[in-house]
Amino acid sequence: MGYGLWTMNQMITIEKIAELTGHSNPLFALALSQKPGILFSGGNDKGVVEWSLKNNSFIKVMFPVASSVYSIHCPENFPYLIAGLRSGQVLVFDFIQQKVIKSLNHHRKPVFDIKSVNSKKELLIASEDGTVSIWNLETLEMVHSINVSHDTVRCISISPEKNQLAFGCRDNSVKVYDLEDYTQIKSLTGHTMAVFSLQYSPEGDYLVSGTRDAQVKIWDSSTFELKQNIAAHLFAVNHIAFHPTQPYFATASMDKSIKIWGSDDFKLYKVISREKGYQSHLLSINKIAWDGDNLISLSDDKRIIIWRIDFQ
Repeated sequence: MGYGLWTMNQMITIEKIAELTGHSNPLFALALSQKPGILFSGGNDKGVVEWSLKNNSFIKVMFPVASSVYSIHCPENFPYLIAGLRSGQVLVFDFIQQKVIKSLNHHRKPVFDIKSVNSKKELLIASEDGTVSIWNLETLEMVHSINVSHDTVRCISISPEKNQLAFGCRDNSVKVYDLEDYTQIKSLTGHTMAVFSLQYSPEGDYLVSGTRDAQVKIWDSSTFELKQNIAAHLFAVNHIAFHPTQPYFATASMDKSIKIWGSDDFKLYKVISREKGYQSHLLSINKIAWDGDNLISLSDDKRIIIWRIDFQ
């Protein structure tokens, strides 16, 4: 990738620029809207919340929910917000009609992740029941279901080349599938506990997995060989997010810290935590998202924090 020397010479400075409060319970899900400057969040509260990132303020509760929100997804080129609930129910909110237009009632156990394949106009929903259901985004009808694991499918990542996708499972494995026909290519083993987070690199040449045992593994996406193992955190690695343009990725953990790593050399460059002097989260950090150079984090402590990350 050629970033190595430049990365090593860079300084990273971090500033907390906003804290969004108002949720009354732990937070598990966040997603940037298709519309710039809008963020959605959800958790143990009774609704999905819309926030303005232009003035860092509450806008409204989008719609009520009957159980905890575990996942939120805003598919590109479709005017939808899709929320997966602890009950297994998946709600589709239409921005144009400003209402929930459909409930996808297939799964009976919690829905932990939702992703979409724009080229196929398909929606993927991962559940504790060990399956991933596939839905047509135009008709919102189910077209297929994959039996991925005998246990929970916790997370989904789709390769940038759109030729493969990976599922992180509670049985400690990462299952890699062909995106064209949804056949399994490989099962990556080596983790000793459940896989909580997955992310393909922006170039698609490797896959990063994070687990309940606090480890991060780097897998070659062509040979499926383990390139590197990182003892990344003290507790579970809940989420992984690559910066959209800079050669870094961030990990968020149950240990209340966020760490920023080089995506070229896999070295640790910055730790955001109270121990390091930042007014950060008090409890498990469950999700993160990049909005340009701003990193957004949410936590069991009911707060959303926006960090300005400057790469100098």
